[in-house]
This record gives sequence, C-alpha cells and structure tokens, in this order.
Amino acid sequence: MSVRRVVPDIQSDSLAESREFYGLLGLEQVMDLGWVITLASPANPTAQLIFMTEDKTAPVNPDLSIEVDDVDAVYEAVLAAGGDIIRPLRKEEWGVRRFFVRDPNGQVVNVLGHAGPEE
Repeated sequence: MSVRRVVPDIQSDSLAESREFYGLLGLEQVMDLGWVITLASPANPTAQLIFMTEDKTAPVNPDLSIEVDDVDAVYEAVLAAGGDIIRPLRKEEWGVRRFFVRDPNGQVVNVLGHAGPEE
C-alpha cells in the first residue's frame, strides 16, 4: 500500500473567501462540489488544502484526508485491527471510494482512493 497524498480538511463557513486568500499564496481551485472545495499548487498538485462547510455524505466532518492506492486493502487492515470505523467504505458520486476512521487522538481520517472506470 502506498500513500498518494495527505490533505488537511478545514471547516469553513466562507469557501469563496478561503479560495481568494489561498489564491494569493498560489493555490488554485481544482474541485468544487458546492459544499467542499480543493485548492492545489499548480507546480506540485499533491500540495493541497480542502475546505468544507459540512460533509454532505457523512455523519461528521473529517479532520484530514489520506489518499491511498488500494483503499479496499486499507479498509480491511483497519477492520482487522479493530479500528473505530465512523463511516463504512462506499463509492461517492464524484469518483472516489472512501471510509472514515477515528485515529488514537480522536481525529477523523477520511481514507480514500479514486475509483476505477469499472467501479
């Protein structure tokens, strides 16, 4: 299993203002679902920030997102270790498969992988 990126998820009531401010620092919007936006560095696309008003498809807002190359394998490993699953693995309409798990510090981690075309 390999980690592709780690991104902080920041709760925000002002997505447009966040986009404008971090644009001054060189980040550009690469995703906008209305309730969540992702900003990334054009020079280093894995350098990202996520801002959300609330996670519309989950019971809680995550504190950070970790993209992995095999989300199914990670999910099975977390289950086998007795991890505190907050939201089971499922495919989202925007093309990712993800689950939420609480880490030992109480942080909610959104673990995701991009779904293939056949999924």
